[in-house]
Amino acid sequence: MSGGITRGVLFVHSVPRAVCPHVEWAAANVVGVSVTIDWTEQPVAPGLLRGEVPWHGAPGTGARLTSALRGWAHLRFEVTEEPSEGVDGGRWSHTPELGIFHAVTDAHGNVVVPEDRLRAAVERAGDDLALLREGIDLAVGRAWDDELEPFRYAGDGNPVRWLHRVG
Repeated sequence: MSGGITRGVLFVHSVPRAVCPHVEWAAANVVGVSVTIDWTEQPVAPGLLRGEVPWHGAPGTGARLTSALRGWAHLRFEVTEEPSEGVDGGRWSHTPELGIFHAVTDAHGNVVVPEDRLRAAVERAGDDLALLREGIDLAVGRAWDDELEPFRYAGDGNPVRWLHRVG
Protein backbone atom coordinates (compact mmCIF):
# COMPACT_ATOMS: atom_id res chain seq x y z
CA MET A 1 0.00 0.00 0.00
CA SER A 2 1.32 3.40 -1.01
CA GLY A 3 1.33 6.41 1.29
CA GLY A 4 -0.97 9.31 0.70
CA ILE A 5 -4.65 10.01 0.83
CA THR A 6 -7.43 9.12 -1.55
CA ARG A 7 -11.14 9.57 -1.47
CA GLY A 8 -14.24 7.73 -2.49
CA VAL A 9 -17.90 7.23 -1.75
CA LEU A 10 -19.87 4.54 0.04
CA PHE A 11 -23.25 4.17 -1.68
CA VAL A 12 -25.73 2.08 0.28
CA HIS A 13 -28.45 1.40 -2.28
CA SER A 14 -30.80 -0.63 -0.07
CA VAL A 15 -30.72 -1.77 3.52
CA PRO A 16 -33.31 -2.69 6.16
CA ARG A 17 -33.76 0.02 8.81
CA ALA A 18 -32.51 -2.31 11.57
CA VAL A 19 -29.17 -2.76 9.79
CA CYS A 20 -28.47 0.98 9.29
CA PRO A 21 -26.65 1.50 12.64
CA HIS A 22 -24.48 -1.55 11.89
CA VAL A 23 -23.50 -0.12 8.50
CA GLU A 24 -22.53 3.18 10.14
CA TRP A 25 -20.57 1.36 12.86
CA ALA A 26 -18.70 -0.81 10.31
CA ALA A 27 -17.84 2.22 8.16
CA ALA A 28 -16.66 4.17 11.23
CA ASN A 29 -14.36 1.30 12.21
CA VAL A 30 -12.73 1.47 8.78
CA VAL A 31 -12.41 5.25 8.31
CA GLY A 32 -11.60 6.02 11.94
CA VAL A 33 -14.25 8.68 12.53
CA SER A 34 -17.89 8.62 13.56
CA VAL A 35 -20.20 7.98 10.61
CA THR A 36 -23.76 9.24 10.40
CA ILE A 37 -25.57 8.60 7.14
CA ASP A 38 -28.66 10.60 6.16
CA TRP A 39 -30.95 7.65 5.41
CA THR A 40 -33.84 8.14 3.01
CA GLU A 41 -36.53 5.82 1.73
CA GLN A 42 -35.50 3.69 -1.26
CA PRO A 43 -38.35 4.14 -3.75
CA VAL A 44 -37.30 1.08 -5.76
CA ALA A 45 -37.61 -1.17 -2.69
CA PRO A 46 -40.35 0.01 -0.32
CA GLY A 47 -39.47 -0.60 3.31
CA LEU A 48 -35.72 -0.31 2.65
CA LEU A 49 -33.49 2.74 3.04
CA ARG A 50 -30.60 4.21 1.09
CA GLY A 51 -27.79 6.63 1.85
CA GLU A 52 -24.33 7.66 0.80
CA VAL A 53 -21.27 9.09 2.41
CA PRO A 54 -18.02 10.33 0.85
CA TRP A 55 -14.78 9.41 2.64
CA HIS A 56 -11.07 10.31 2.71
CA GLY A 57 -8.47 7.76 3.72
CA ALA A 58 -5.40 5.78 2.81
CA PRO A 59 -5.36 3.87 -0.46
CA GLY A 60 -7.09 0.53 0.14
CA THR A 61 -9.87 2.04 2.24
CA GLY A 62 -12.42 1.07 -0.43
CA ALA A 63 -11.47 -2.60 -0.16
CA ARG A 64 -11.58 -2.43 3.64
CA LEU A 65 -15.06 -0.82 3.58
CA THR A 66 -16.29 -3.54 1.22
CA SER A 67 -14.90 -6.29 3.44
CA ALA A 68 -16.53 -4.74 6.49
CA LEU A 69 -19.96 -4.73 4.79
CA ARG A 70 -19.94 -8.00 2.87
CA GLY A 71 -22.21 -10.83 3.80
CA TRP A 72 -25.19 -8.94 5.23
CA ALA A 73 -28.47 -10.15 3.78
CA HIS A 74 -30.59 -7.60 1.94
CA LEU A 75 -27.72 -5.10 1.65
CA ARG A 76 -26.93 -3.60 -1.76
CA PHE A 77 -23.99 -1.24 -1.87
CA GLU A 78 -21.12 0.14 -3.89
CA VAL A 79 -17.82 1.61 -2.82
CA THR A 80 -15.66 3.76 -5.05
CA GLU A 81 -12.04 4.75 -4.52
CA GLU A 82 -10.31 7.33 -6.69
CA PRO A 83 -6.84 6.63 -8.09
CA SER A 84 -3.98 8.03 -6.05
CA GLU A 85 -0.23 8.19 -6.51
CA GLY A 86 0.92 4.70 -7.50
CA VAL A 87 -2.51 3.13 -6.82
CA ASP A 88 -5.31 2.41 -9.29
CA GLY A 89 -8.86 3.45 -8.53
CA GLY A 90 -11.49 0.85 -7.81
CA ARG A 91 -15.18 0.10 -7.62
CA TRP A 92 -16.74 -2.63 -5.53
CA SER A 93 -20.37 -3.58 -6.13
CA HIS A 94 -22.36 -5.91 -3.88
CA THR A 95 -25.79 -7.47 -4.19
CA PRO A 96 -27.28 -10.23 -2.04
CA GLU A 97 -27.76 -12.46 -5.08
CA LEU A 98 -24.43 -11.89 -6.84
CA GLY A 99 -21.98 -11.14 -4.02
CA ILE A 100 -19.06 -8.77 -4.66
CA PHE A 101 -17.68 -7.57 -7.97
CA HIS A 102 -14.43 -5.58 -8.02
CA ALA A 103 -13.01 -3.62 -10.91
CA VAL A 104 -10.03 -1.36 -11.38
CA THR A 105 -11.17 2.07 -12.59
CA ASP A 106 -9.54 4.90 -14.50
CA ALA A 107 -9.57 8.59 -13.58
CA HIS A 108 -13.11 8.91 -15.01
CA GLY A 109 -14.55 5.91 -13.16
CA ASN A 110 -14.55 3.61 -16.20
CA VAL A 111 -13.88 -0.07 -15.60
CA VAL A 112 -10.43 -1.11 -16.82
CA VAL A 113 -10.31 -4.74 -17.93
CA PRO A 114 -6.87 -6.36 -17.67
CA GLU A 115 -5.37 -7.74 -20.86
CA ASP A 116 -5.19 -11.31 -19.57
CA ARG A 117 -8.89 -11.29 -18.73
CA LEU A 118 -9.79 -10.18 -22.26
CA ARG A 119 -7.48 -12.81 -23.75
CA ALA A 120 -9.12 -15.50 -21.60
CA ALA A 121 -12.60 -14.40 -22.73
CA VAL A 122 -11.56 -14.50 -26.40
CA GLU A 123 -9.83 -17.87 -25.99
CA ARG A 124 -12.79 -19.41 -24.16
CA ALA A 125 -15.27 -18.11 -26.74
CA GLY A 126 -13.51 -19.26 -29.88
CA ASP A 127 -15.86 -18.35 -32.74
CA ASP A 128 -18.94 -18.08 -30.49
CA LEU A 129 -19.78 -14.36 -30.30
CA ALA A 130 -22.46 -14.93 -27.66
CA LEU A 131 -19.87 -16.61 -25.43
CA LEU A 132 -17.44 -13.74 -26.07
CA ARG A 133 -20.14 -11.21 -25.11
CA GLU A 134 -20.79 -13.23 -21.93
CA GLY A 135 -17.08 -13.15 -21.05
CA ILE A 136 -16.83 -9.40 -21.59
CA ASP A 137 -20.05 -8.80 -19.63
CA LEU A 138 -18.55 -10.74 -16.71
CA ALA A 139 -15.28 -8.79 -16.94
CA VAL A 140 -17.05 -5.43 -16.72
CA GLY A 141 -19.59 -6.49 -14.06
CA ARG A 142 -22.67 -6.09 -16.22
CA ALA A 143 -24.88 -8.30 -14.02
CA TRP A 144 -24.10 -6.07 -11.01
CA ASP A 145 -24.74 -2.91 -13.04
CA ASP A 146 -28.03 -4.32 -14.34
CA GLU A 147 -29.22 -5.10 -10.81
CA LEU A 148 -27.99 -1.88 -9.19
CA GLU A 149 -28.94 0.63 -11.90
CA PRO A 150 -32.54 1.22 -10.71
CA PHE A 151 -31.23 1.76 -7.15
CA ARG A 152 -28.58 4.24 -8.32
CA TYR A 153 -31.06 6.56 -10.01
CA ALA A 154 -33.32 6.51 -6.99
CA GLY A 155 -30.57 8.27 -5.05
CA ASP A 156 -30.02 11.29 -7.31
CA GLY A 157 -30.02 14.57 -5.40
CA ASN A 158 -29.55 13.18 -1.88
CA PRO A 159 -27.22 15.05 0.49
CA VAL A 160 -23.69 13.81 1.21
CA ARG A 161 -21.28 14.39 4.07
CA TRP A 162 -17.47 13.92 3.74
CA LEU A 163 -15.61 11.62 6.12
CA HIS A 164 -11.93 12.18 6.94
CA ARG A 165 -9.60 9.60 8.45
CA VAL A 166 -8.02 10.82 11.68
CA GLY A 167 -4.27 10.34 12.16
